[in-house]
Amino acid sequence: MDQSAVSVETLANADAVARRAAREILASAARAIAARGRFRIVLAGGTTPLAAYGDLVGGDAGWDAWEVYFGDERCLPPDDAGRNSLAAARALLGRVRMAPHQIHPIPAELGPELAAAAYARTIEPALPFDLVLLGMGEDGHTASLFPGRVMAADALVVPVREAPKPPPERVSLTPRALAACREMLVLVTGAAKRQAFSAWRNGEDLPIARVARAGRARVLVDREAAGE
Repeated sequence: MDQSAVSVETLANADAVARRAAREILASAARAIAARGRFRIVLAGGTTPLAAYGDLVGGDAGWDAWEVYFGDERCLPPDDAGRNSLAAARALLGRVRMAPHQIHPIPAELGPELAAAAYARTIEPALPFDLVLLGMGEDGHTASLFPGRVMAADALVVPVREAPKPPPERVSLTPRALAACREMLVLVTGAAKRQAFSAWRNGEDLPIARVARAGRARVLVDREAAGE
């Protein structure tokens, strides 16, 4: 891990990571709204990000100034429980005063190629994002960027086929799109992530490493994942 490009903070447990992430999201929103009148955020899926979203409910975050995007999506029907957009709606977006036009889900039900092309057109005028929120998988993947795959250098959004975890068809923002941000926050929790986190810190060329380095990320990790 390039410590000059990525900062790491270790917290007690996953709950502490989620609570800190929620505070960081609110602070980022306040800065963006004060500076530019809007807050463009990219949401991540996963247990800890969803817990952070839940912690935002009930607060005054200037919801009418938010524009919400997604780092990746699974090619499932919009009402499928496996969709990141549906999980975010249940945890946060459907529970605060936010109009439908402020939320920009990936139309992954169209299939990987059509959805990737459509979402690239959606996000291009939104760049740079104010905050990109990411998690890390047990193999070091982030969004739907998996190890051993060639990552497109110029594209903003790519179709993903034959993903190593179900469902096999997905759509993902690329490192170029994710790193086009003013702030990036990476959440890593749980003992199952320990091996990948160690590999990342030791310099292994994992997808999360490339994206976090390019985005000059802040990493919030719990003691289990950090091996402490």
